[in-house]
Parts: sequence; structure tokens; C-alpha cells
Amino acid sequence: MGRTATVARETTETKIALAIDIDGTGQATVHTGIGFFDHMLTLLAGHSLFDLSIQCEGDVHVDGHHTVEDVGRALGVAVKDCLGDRRGIRRYGHSILPMDESLVTAAVDLGGRAATVLAVEYPVPTIGAFDVQLVEVFWESFAATAGANVHAVLHHGSNAHHIAEAVFKATARSLRMAVEQDSRQLGVPSTKGVLTDA
Repeated sequence: MGRTATVARETTETKIALAIDIDGTGQATVHTGIGFFDHMLTLLAGHSLFDLSIQCEGDVHVDGHHTVEDVGRALGVAVKDCLGDRRGIRRYGHSILPMDESLVTAAVDLGGRAATVLAVEYPVPTIGAFDVQLVEVFWESFAATAGANVHAVLHHGSNAHHIAEAVFKATARSLRMAVEQDSRQLGVPSTKGVLTDA
């Protein structure tokens, strides 16, 4: 059985259809109505090697917040569904990733509990029309529904586009490591013998 999932989510603010294969090759078909966000999600797929299809109709005439937040939530639900009881996965992943002048360290724990810490500052408030605060909104929403710890630290960087790209790429590579099957890990990757969200 492949580790795949589909999520359909509809509110008064967004309508999302998402499909994922976490054992894929990094193929992405993404349409959210926010160009920069589509770019980041495509990078996420490419560096995690998740095959990802996302179609979102959102109230981007208001701003991008609802779209970014709800896509993060839907992606988290999908990853959680793919992992099931998380038996046999590595659980933890990390990456140190340079993007030109920017350098980011990211780490992920898929242990079932949600936490997000992004120690990342941007030199400008927007990248084109994209509010840089939405990078953290996305990862917070993903972590909340995936049952994940997501950490990212910016060591240095001066270009906001490069910083955001490094955050997405490094976190994606951390996820790739964390979801991998570990042949030595026969059960649930916890000394408690169980992974919970509490």
C-alpha cells in the first residue's frame, strides 16, 4: 500500500482539493491564486519528494492569509493520514540549507504533538504582494494538523525571497528524512511505545 492521502476542505473562505504521495518523486501541480505561495509549495514538493496536487479557490481579494493558513491545515491532515500510526518511520529530520547568501537550519519531529518555532526575520515586510508573516502562518497550520514540531533558524540572509525559499527547502528536506521508513525501527519510534497528540 502506498502512503497516499486526499483531502477536500471547504469553508466560506477557501475551497481546497489536495492529494499527496509521500513516497513520490517531487512532482507538483499547485494552483492557489498566490504566485509566490505556489512557488514555495512547488519547492516543498521537489525537496521533500512528495508528489503534491493542490487546487485552492480562496478569498485572495481580501488577502492571502486564509488561503495560506487553510492549505497548511489541509497539507498537515494529509501527511498525518499518510503516516497512520507512524510505525517504522524515522520520525525526526533535519537540514542545513544555503540559498545564495541565506543559510537556514530546519528540524522536524513527527511525534504527534504540535509546536512551531521560526527564528527567522525578513529585511522587508513583503515579497512582491506576499506578506512574509504568512510563511510562519503556513508552518504553524501544518504543524497543528500534522502533529509535528517544526523549527527553523535563520543564521544569516539579506534577501527576503532567498530567506523564505531556504525555510521551505530546508523544512521540506527535514520532512523527507522524518517520513522515511527505517528498517531498524520495527515499531513506533518512541520509548513510550506509543505516539500521541497529547
